[in-house]
Amino acid sequence: MLSRRELLTAFLGAPLGAALSAGCSSENLTARAPLPGGFVEPSMKMGHALRSGPPSDGVFASAPTRNVRVAILGGGPAGLSAGWQLMRQGITDFALLELESKLGGTSVSGESHATSYPWGAHYVTTPLAEHADLITLLDEMNALERSPASPHPLGNEELSVREPKERVFYKGFFYPSLYLRIGASQDDLAQLARFEAVIERYAALRDAEGRRAFAIPVDTSSDDPELTQLDASSAQAWLSAQGFSSPRLFKVLEHACRDDYGLSLATTSAWALIFYYASRKDPAVDHESEVITWPEGNGALVAHLSARFRDRIQTGKLVVDVVPRGDRVHIHVLDTQAQRAERVIAERVIAATPRFISNRIVRPLRDAGPTTQPSEPPGFAHGAWLVANLHLHKRPISRGAPLAWDNVLYDSPSLGYVCATHQRGRDFGPTVFTYYLPMIDDDPRAGRKRLQDASFEQLAETVCSDLERAHRDLRACLSRIDLCRFGHGMVQPRVGHVFRADRRAAALPVQGIHFAHSDLSSIALFEEAFHHGVRAAREVAGVLG
Repeated sequence: MLSRRELLTAFLGAPLGAALSAGCSSENLTARAPLPGGFVEPSMKMGHALRSGPPSDGVFASAPTRNVRVAILGGGPAGLSAGWQLMRQGITDFALLELESKLGGTSVSGESHATSYPWGAHYVTTPLAEHADLITLLDEMNALERSPASPHPLGNEELSVREPKERVFYKGFFYPSLYLRIGASQDDLAQLARFEAVIERYAALRDAEGRRAFAIPVDTSSDDPELTQLDASSAQAWLSAQGFSSPRLFKVLEHACRDDYGLSLATTSAWALIFYYASRKDPAVDHESEVITWPEGNGALVAHLSARFRDRIQTGKLVVDVVPRGDRVHIHVLDTQAQRAERVIAERVIAATPRFISNRIVRPLRDAGPTTQPSEPPGFAHGAWLVANLHLHKRPISRGAPLAWDNVLYDSPSLGYVCATHQRGRDFGPTVFTYYLPMIDDDPRAGRKRLQDASFEQLAETVCSDLERAHRDLRACLSRIDLCRFGHGMVQPRVGHVFRADRRAAALPVQGIHFAHSDLSSIALFEEAFHHGVRAAREVAGVLG
C-alpha cells in the first residue's frame, strides 16, 4: 500500500506530491472514506490477446462467412469517416467491425441524468476554406456559419465555446485565460508578443509550390527541408535557440504540448509545437479558427457519422487476422458475445486501427516484422492517459474568475477539467467535470505500467487531491467518480517522428488493404483521422470504380 505522499508523487510529481501531503506523509488510503465510482474502460484484456498471435487458419475454415465489397476495421473517427465517404461515393455494400460495444475510440462519450459528457477528445476547430470535406461534414451538423468578411467559415453561435472560455488556478485564485498575466513582468509580456509574431510569420509562410508551411491535415503541409528540419529538434531546444526564456511562456506552451500530444516541451517535435498554433491561422484575412464543442465532446461527431450507416456496423467483433488471398481479403473475426469464430471476405479492406494494432492483425505487416531498429525511436509512440468524469450534484466553491469551459491548474501536470454543462448555459446545479492527466514519461511504456498497476482508489485519490486545491469542498459535492485508462491514448509527435519516411509509407495500400488512422499523421486530431478515413475511402472507390 502506497502512502499518500508516494501515490501523489508518482502521478503528480515530487514538488506537488510533497505539498499536497504536507503534515500527513504517513497517511495511507485506508484512512480516507472510499470514493464511489469505478473503471469505465476499453476491452484491454481482449486487445492484449492479440499479442500472442491469431488462432490458426483452420479455426476459421468452416466458420460462418459473409461477403462484402468493403470491410472497415475500427469504429473510431477514421473508420466512421471512411464509412461516411463510401456512402457519399455510392458504395453501400460494406461492413464496419468494432471490438467495443460503443463507437468512437478516444472520442467516445457518456451520459448521465444531468448531462452528456466526453471521455476523450472534446472539441474541433473551424476548418479553413480549403478543407472542403470537413466543411461538408460540419455543415451537415449545422455547426458552421458564413461571413462576407472572410473566406473561412465561422462556428455556429450555439457551438462556439461561450464565455468564459478558459481560466487558470494559481496560488488560491482562478484568473481569466490560460496565460497567467497577473504578476507578469515586462519581459514576460514582450516574449509572449514576440512568440505570437513568430507564429504569425509561420502561419503566413508559403513554399515555392504555394503550400502552407503548417496546415491541417498534415499531409497538405509543406515538405520544404528548411521547415521539415524543425522536426529534428525538440520544442524546448528550438525555443531556447530563439532566445525565449520566460517561465510563463514556457508554462502555457508546455500545457499545449500536454493537451494535444501528451508530451512535454523536451519531447515534442519543434515542428509539432509550431503546427499547434500556425495551422489554424490565416493572417492574410486576420482569421484564427474557433473552437466548437458539444457537451459530449467529439461524441457528437461520432453519433452523426455512425447514423448514416448504423445498419452496417457490428460491435463486439475482435479482428485477429487480415489475410490477402488472390483478389480478395479474408478477415478472421472472433465474436466476443457469441464466443465464436467468423469470417468476412471483402474485395477491399480499410484498416482504421492504430498502427501497432495493424502491425499485429494485418498478415503482410506481421510477416514483414518490425520496421524500426532497436537503436531508433519507435515510429509510432503512443501516450497513456487517465481520464476521470466527476459527477457533481452541486458546484464546488472556487475563488476568482468564474467557472469556465476549460479550467486549468497552473502547477499541475494534469490538463485540469472541462465542464460538460457549460455550452448549455447551465451555470448552477448538477454537472460533470472531465479531468485529463497525460503520462508524459520519456518512455511511454513506463506511464502505461504506472496506470495499469494503480487501483481505482489510488487513481481517484490522485484526481481529487489535485482538484481539491482549487475546490476545497469537492468531495462534499461529488456523487461519484468514474475513471478510464487509455493505455495507448494517442500517437505522439516526438522529436523526429513527423517526417520519418516510414510514417508516410504506412499510409500506402498493401495487397488490397488500405490504411486510415490519425497515427498516419503523427498528430492525434479528429481532423487528421477524418482526413485519412476520407482518403482511404476514395482510394477504395477508385479501385472499385
